[in-house]
Amino acid sequence: MKDFNQLTYRNQPTYDEAALRQILSSVIPVKTIVIHCMDPRVTEIPEVVAARLGGEVYPGEVIYNEEGRKVGSTRTLLPITTAGGRAVSALQSITTMEYLFGVENVVVVHHSFCGTTVFTAESLIEGFKHEHGADISAEYDHDSLSIEDYEQSLKYDVSKIRSAPGVPAYINIYGFFYNIDSGELIEVVRDIPALAPA
Repeated sequence: MKDFNQLTYRNQPTYDEAALRQILSSVIPVKTIVIHCMDPRVTEIPEVVAARLGGEVYPGEVIYNEEGRKVGSTRTLLPITTAGGRAVSALQSITTMEYLFGVENVVVVHHSFCGTTVFTAESLIEGFKHEHGADISAEYDHDSLSIEDYEQSLKYDVSKIRSAPGVPAYINIYGFFYNIDSGELIEVVRDIPALAPA
């Protein structure tokens, strides 16, 4: 069996966390995270957001070194897909990506006719209890289980990101609504802090 652990940065002879973080952020210039639904009807959302924000590269190209190894990318925008595009499921990823790359923007996008508008949080909890015998009421963030009102859900998600300790105060946060039929991207929430990174 192959020792997969030898394929980690930490197990390389020249391992230095601070130096590697600096190298990674220079060869993978991620500056924006886009959280959107995993619905296959909305795979174009990252490209639409990149065009809207301007100055973004998506999907970008992979960069290879002389030995043919993948060492970087030109992409500046990183998509994260979650059920309903809800932010609470993406918080750990935001923290990790910010630590590695120094993210500047986080964008949340909810879309028309999303599956999470079919049910309420209560009906999901009760349905799961009835169909699977499991009580999930304390397992997940109640207000993130469904979307009943797009404006409220986007405001909630932006505030959830802003209040998370793993999200630096200087990050710009946006909430957009995407119409899957017209392709229109509408800004609903904008939280731009006055602080700049130190």
